Amino acid sequence: MPVRILENERLRVTIADAGAELVSVYDKARQAERIWTGDPAVWNRHAPILFPFVGKVVDGKYRVGNREYAMKTQHGFARDREFTCLEATADRAAHRLESDDATRAIYPYEFRLTVRHRLDADHPGRLRVEWTVENPGDGPMRFAIGGHPGFLLPPEVRKEDCRLLFPGAETLRYIGTSAAGYALPAVKALPLENGGARYREDIPETWIFEDGQVKRVGIETPDGRPFVMLDCEQFPMLAVWANPKGPFICLEPWFGRTDDEGFTGTIDQKKGMVDLEPGGRKEIAYAIDFL
Repeated sequence: MPVRILENERLRVTIADAGAELVSVYDKARQAERIWTGDPAVWNRHAPILFPFVGKVVDGKYRVGNREYAMKTQHGFARDREFTCLEATADRAAHRLESDDATRAIYPYEFRLTVRHRLDADHPGRLRVEWTVENPGDGPMRFAIGGHPGFLLPPEVRKEDCRLLFPGAETLRYIGTSAAGYALPAVKALPLENGGARYREDIPETWIFEDGQVKRVGIETPDGRPFVMLDCEQFPMLAVWANPKGPFICLEPWFGRTDDEGFTGTIDQKKGMVDLEPGGRKEIAYAIDFL
Protein backbone atom coordinates (compact mmCIF):
# COMPACT_ATOMS: atom_id res chain seq x y z
CA MET A 1 0.00 0.00 0.00
CA PRO A 2 1.67 3.26 -1.11
CA VAL A 3 1.88 5.81 1.72
CA ARG A 4 3.12 9.38 2.20
CA ILE A 5 5.02 10.45 5.31
CA LEU A 6 4.78 13.92 6.87
CA GLU A 7 7.09 14.72 9.76
CA ASN A 8 8.14 17.50 12.10
CA GLU A 9 9.71 17.65 15.56
CA ARG A 10 6.48 16.44 17.22
CA LEU A 11 4.55 14.16 14.83
CA ARG A 12 5.18 11.52 12.20
CA VAL A 13 2.05 11.24 10.03
CA THR A 14 1.28 8.52 7.49
CA ILE A 15 -1.28 9.01 4.71
CA ALA A 16 -2.27 6.13 2.43
CA ASP A 17 -3.06 6.59 -1.26
CA ALA A 18 -5.91 4.13 -0.65
CA GLY A 19 -8.82 6.32 0.37
CA ALA A 20 -6.42 9.24 1.03
CA GLU A 21 -6.75 7.95 4.59
CA LEU A 22 -4.82 9.09 7.63
CA VAL A 23 -3.54 5.74 8.91
CA SER A 24 -1.03 6.73 11.59
CA VAL A 25 0.08 9.62 13.77
CA TYR A 26 3.09 8.80 15.91
CA ASP A 27 3.47 11.31 18.73
CA LYS A 28 7.15 11.74 19.56
CA ALA A 29 6.46 13.59 22.81
CA ARG A 30 4.23 10.83 24.18
CA GLN A 31 6.17 8.10 22.33
CA ALA A 32 2.84 6.61 21.30
CA GLU A 33 0.57 5.99 18.34
CA ARG A 34 -2.45 8.32 18.38
CA ILE A 35 -4.68 6.88 15.61
CA TRP A 36 -6.61 3.62 15.87
CA THR A 37 -4.60 0.76 14.38
CA GLY A 38 -7.35 -0.65 12.16
CA ASP A 39 -7.54 -4.08 13.77
CA PRO A 40 -9.92 -5.98 11.42
CA ALA A 41 -11.32 -7.96 14.35
CA VAL A 42 -12.69 -4.69 15.78
CA TRP A 43 -12.85 -1.96 13.09
CA ASN A 44 -10.67 -2.14 10.01
CA ARG A 45 -10.43 1.63 9.42
CA HIS A 46 -8.30 4.43 10.86
CA ALA A 47 -9.74 7.77 9.74
CA PRO A 48 -11.74 7.23 6.54
CA ILE A 49 -13.14 10.03 4.38
CA LEU A 50 -16.91 9.75 4.01
CA PHE A 51 -18.07 10.77 0.51
CA PRO A 52 -20.47 11.25 -1.26
CA PHE A 53 -22.71 10.00 1.57
CA VAL A 54 -22.35 9.98 5.32
CA GLY A 55 -23.93 6.97 6.98
CA LYS A 56 -26.45 4.69 5.33
CA VAL A 57 -29.20 5.07 2.78
CA VAL A 58 -32.31 3.07 3.61
CA ASP A 59 -32.16 -0.49 2.22
CA GLY A 60 -29.00 0.42 0.27
CA LYS A 61 -31.00 2.47 -2.26
CA TYR A 62 -31.64 6.15 -2.92
CA ARG A 63 -33.42 8.24 -5.56
CA VAL A 64 -32.35 11.15 -7.71
CA GLY A 65 -35.58 12.43 -9.20
CA ASN A 66 -37.45 9.36 -10.43
CA ARG A 67 -34.37 7.17 -10.84
CA GLU A 68 -33.16 4.74 -8.21
CA TYR A 69 -29.50 4.02 -7.48
CA ALA A 70 -27.81 1.44 -5.30
CA MET A 71 -25.39 2.44 -2.53
CA LYS A 72 -24.76 -0.80 -0.70
CA THR A 73 -21.93 0.42 1.50
CA GLN A 74 -22.38 3.02 4.22
CA HIS A 75 -20.41 6.26 4.04
CA GLY A 76 -20.26 6.26 0.24
CA PHE A 77 -17.33 4.91 -1.77
CA ALA A 78 -14.35 7.29 -1.51
CA ARG A 79 -12.84 5.40 1.42
CA ASP A 80 -12.55 2.30 -0.77
CA ARG A 81 -11.04 3.96 -3.85
CA GLU A 82 -7.41 4.56 -4.80
CA PHE A 83 -6.61 8.29 -4.94
CA THR A 84 -3.99 9.89 -7.14
CA CYS A 85 -1.19 11.54 -5.16
CA LEU A 86 -0.71 15.11 -6.43
CA GLU A 87 1.92 16.26 -3.95
CA ALA A 88 4.04 14.77 -1.18
CA THR A 89 6.57 16.82 0.79
CA ALA A 90 7.94 16.75 4.31
CA ASP A 91 4.96 18.63 5.71
CA ARG A 92 2.05 18.11 3.31
CA ALA A 93 0.36 15.67 0.97
CA ALA A 94 -2.44 16.10 -1.56
CA HIS A 95 -4.62 13.40 -3.16
CA ARG A 96 -7.41 13.47 -5.71
CA LEU A 97 -10.35 11.29 -6.71
CA GLU A 98 -12.46 12.03 -9.79
CA SER A 99 -15.70 10.63 -11.14
CA ASP A 100 -15.43 7.74 -13.59
CA ASP A 101 -17.69 5.10 -15.12
CA ALA A 102 -17.72 3.08 -11.89
CA THR A 103 -18.82 6.03 -9.74
CA ARG A 104 -21.38 7.26 -12.28
CA ALA A 105 -23.15 3.88 -12.12
CA ILE A 106 -23.94 4.43 -8.44
CA TYR A 107 -23.69 8.23 -8.08
CA PRO A 108 -24.80 10.16 -11.18
CA TYR A 109 -22.70 13.29 -10.77
CA GLU A 110 -19.39 14.52 -12.07
CA PHE A 111 -17.04 15.43 -9.22
CA ARG A 112 -13.45 16.15 -8.28
CA LEU A 113 -12.46 15.57 -4.64
CA THR A 114 -9.08 16.86 -3.49
CA VAL A 115 -7.81 15.93 -0.03
CA ARG A 116 -4.92 17.70 1.65
CA HIS A 117 -3.18 16.83 4.91
CA ARG A 118 -0.61 19.26 6.25
CA LEU A 119 1.33 19.89 9.41
CA ASP A 120 0.89 23.36 10.89
CA ALA A 121 4.17 25.27 10.81
CA ASP A 122 3.24 27.31 13.89
CA HIS A 123 1.80 24.46 15.97
CA PRO A 124 3.89 21.25 15.73
CA GLY A 125 1.16 19.11 17.32
CA ARG A 126 -1.53 20.20 14.85
CA LEU A 127 -2.58 18.38 11.69
CA ARG A 128 -4.87 20.15 9.23
CA VAL A 129 -7.25 18.22 6.98
CA GLU A 130 -8.59 20.12 3.98
CA TRP A 131 -11.09 19.04 1.32
CA THR A 132 -12.06 20.69 -1.94
CA VAL A 133 -15.11 19.36 -3.77
CA GLU A 134 -15.59 20.60 -7.34
CA ASN A 135 -18.45 20.12 -9.78
CA PRO A 136 -17.02 19.96 -13.32
CA GLY A 137 -20.36 18.77 -14.74
CA ASP A 138 -23.08 20.68 -16.56
CA GLY A 139 -25.74 20.17 -13.88
CA PRO A 140 -26.03 20.64 -10.12
CA MET A 141 -24.65 17.98 -7.77
CA ARG A 142 -25.58 17.09 -4.20
CA PHE A 143 -23.18 15.42 -1.81
CA ALA A 144 -22.31 14.72 1.80
CA ILE A 145 -18.80 14.58 3.22
CA GLY A 146 -17.35 13.83 6.61
CA GLY A 147 -14.34 12.85 8.64
CA HIS A 148 -14.13 9.73 10.81
CA PRO A 149 -10.82 9.80 12.75
CA GLY A 150 -10.48 7.20 15.46
CA PHE A 151 -8.28 8.32 18.36
CA LEU A 152 -6.37 5.55 20.12
CA LEU A 153 -6.44 5.90 23.90
CA PRO A 154 -3.42 5.23 26.12
CA PRO A 155 -3.10 1.54 27.10
CA GLU A 156 -4.20 2.06 30.70
CA VAL A 157 -7.25 4.19 29.86
CA ARG A 158 -10.84 2.98 29.45
CA LYS A 159 -13.32 4.88 27.29
CA GLU A 160 -15.78 4.95 30.18
CA ASP A 161 -13.28 6.91 32.28
CA CYS A 162 -12.79 9.64 29.66
CA ARG A 163 -14.66 12.89 29.31
CA LEU A 164 -15.75 14.49 26.05
CA LEU A 165 -14.87 18.18 25.99
CA PHE A 166 -17.10 20.79 24.32
CA PRO A 167 -15.37 24.15 24.92
CA GLY A 168 -17.78 27.07 25.02
CA ALA A 169 -20.92 24.93 25.12
CA GLU A 170 -23.37 25.12 28.02
CA THR A 171 -26.01 22.65 26.83
CA LEU A 172 -26.12 20.23 23.90
CA ARG A 173 -28.80 18.22 22.13
CA TYR A 174 -28.23 15.02 20.20
CA ILE A 175 -30.01 12.29 18.31
CA GLY A 176 -28.96 8.66 18.31
CA THR A 177 -29.02 5.89 15.74
CA SER A 178 -30.75 2.55 15.63
CA ALA A 179 -28.97 -0.80 15.64
CA ALA A 180 -29.36 -0.73 11.84
CA GLY A 181 -27.53 2.61 11.66
CA TYR A 182 -30.43 4.97 10.87
CA ALA A 183 -31.16 8.23 12.70
CA LEU A 184 -33.78 8.10 15.43
CA PRO A 185 -36.28 10.96 15.80
CA ALA A 186 -35.97 11.61 19.54
CA VAL A 187 -33.87 14.65 20.46
CA LYS A 188 -32.18 14.31 23.85
CA ALA A 189 -30.22 16.61 26.09
CA LEU A 190 -26.61 15.92 27.02
CA PRO A 191 -25.92 17.47 30.41
CA LEU A 192 -22.54 19.20 30.59
CA GLU A 193 -20.41 19.95 33.59
CA ASN A 194 -17.51 22.39 33.20
CA GLY A 195 -17.81 22.14 29.42
CA GLY A 196 -17.70 18.37 29.23
CA ALA A 197 -19.53 15.09 29.74
CA ARG A 198 -18.33 11.61 30.58
CA TYR A 199 -18.30 9.18 27.66
CA ARG A 200 -21.25 6.80 27.97
CA GLU A 201 -21.71 3.51 26.14
CA ASP A 202 -25.39 3.36 27.04
CA ILE A 203 -26.23 6.10 24.48
CA PRO A 204 -27.41 4.25 21.34
CA GLU A 205 -24.78 3.67 18.68
CA THR A 206 -23.74 7.10 17.36
CA TRP A 207 -24.37 10.47 19.04
CA ILE A 208 -25.17 13.12 16.39
CA PHE A 209 -25.09 16.82 17.28
CA GLU A 210 -26.81 18.91 14.61
CA ASP A 211 -27.39 22.61 13.85
CA GLY A 212 -23.77 23.68 14.28
CA GLN A 213 -23.86 23.22 18.05
CA VAL A 214 -20.26 21.98 18.34
CA LYS A 215 -17.37 24.19 17.23
CA ARG A 216 -14.62 22.32 19.08
CA VAL A 217 -14.60 18.88 20.64
CA GLY A 218 -11.99 16.87 22.46
CA ILE A 219 -11.18 13.94 24.71
CA GLU A 220 -9.95 14.29 28.27
CA THR A 221 -8.24 11.32 29.94
CA PRO A 222 -8.94 10.37 33.60
CA ASP A 223 -5.92 12.35 34.82
CA GLY A 224 -7.77 15.53 33.81
CA ARG A 225 -5.49 16.27 30.84
CA PRO A 226 -6.88 17.09 27.40
CA PHE A 227 -5.71 14.31 25.07
CA VAL A 228 -6.85 15.54 21.67
CA MET A 229 -8.90 18.49 20.40
CA LEU A 230 -10.68 18.83 17.07
CA ASP A 231 -11.59 22.19 15.54
CA CYS A 232 -14.77 21.67 13.49
CA GLU A 233 -16.23 25.17 13.31
CA GLN A 234 -17.22 24.90 9.64
CA PHE A 235 -19.33 21.80 10.11
CA PRO A 236 -23.09 21.72 10.78
CA MET A 237 -22.86 18.29 12.42
CA LEU A 238 -20.56 16.41 14.76
CA ALA A 239 -20.83 12.72 15.61
CA VAL A 240 -19.23 10.65 18.35
CA TRP A 241 -18.88 6.88 17.92
CA ALA A 242 -16.82 4.10 19.45
CA ASN A 243 -16.73 0.36 18.97
CA PRO A 244 -17.28 -1.29 22.38
CA LYS A 245 -14.45 -3.74 21.65
CA GLY A 246 -11.74 -1.21 20.85
CA PRO A 247 -9.78 1.35 22.94
CA PHE A 248 -10.60 4.31 20.72
CA ILE A 249 -13.16 7.10 20.29
CA CYS A 250 -14.12 8.66 16.95
CA LEU A 251 -14.85 12.39 16.68
CA GLU A 252 -16.52 12.95 13.32
CA PRO A 253 -17.21 16.33 11.64
CA TRP A 254 -20.00 15.96 9.07
CA PHE A 255 -21.87 17.66 6.27
CA GLY A 256 -24.90 15.40 5.90
CA ARG A 257 -25.78 12.29 7.86
CA THR A 258 -27.36 8.86 7.76
CA ASP A 259 -30.97 8.57 6.64
CA ASP A 260 -33.79 8.86 9.13
CA GLU A 261 -35.26 5.51 10.02
CA GLY A 262 -37.94 4.78 7.38
CA PHE A 263 -36.83 7.64 5.07
CA THR A 264 -38.48 7.44 1.62
CA GLY A 265 -37.54 10.79 0.08
CA THR A 266 -35.14 11.71 -2.72
CA ILE A 267 -31.53 12.85 -2.45
CA ASP A 268 -32.81 16.45 -2.43
CA GLN A 269 -34.57 15.75 0.86
CA LYS A 270 -31.62 14.15 2.67
CA LYS A 271 -30.62 16.29 5.61
CA GLY A 272 -27.48 18.42 5.73
CA MET A 273 -26.07 17.68 2.29
CA VAL A 274 -24.32 20.27 0.14
CA ASP A 275 -25.60 21.61 -3.18
CA LEU A 276 -22.99 22.57 -5.76
CA GLU A 277 -23.81 24.33 -9.00
CA PRO A 278 -21.99 23.55 -12.29
CA GLY A 279 -18.44 24.86 -12.06
CA GLY A 280 -18.80 25.35 -8.32
CA ARG A 281 -16.40 24.35 -5.57
CA LYS A 282 -16.69 23.87 -1.82
CA GLU A 283 -13.68 24.14 0.49
CA ILE A 284 -13.95 22.50 3.91
CA ALA A 285 -11.32 22.03 6.62
CA TYR A 286 -10.83 20.84 10.17
CA ALA A 287 -7.80 20.62 12.42
CA ILE A 288 -6.65 18.07 14.98
CA ASP A 289 -4.50 19.12 17.94
CA PHE A 290 -2.60 16.23 19.51
CA LEU A 291 -2.04 17.37 23.08
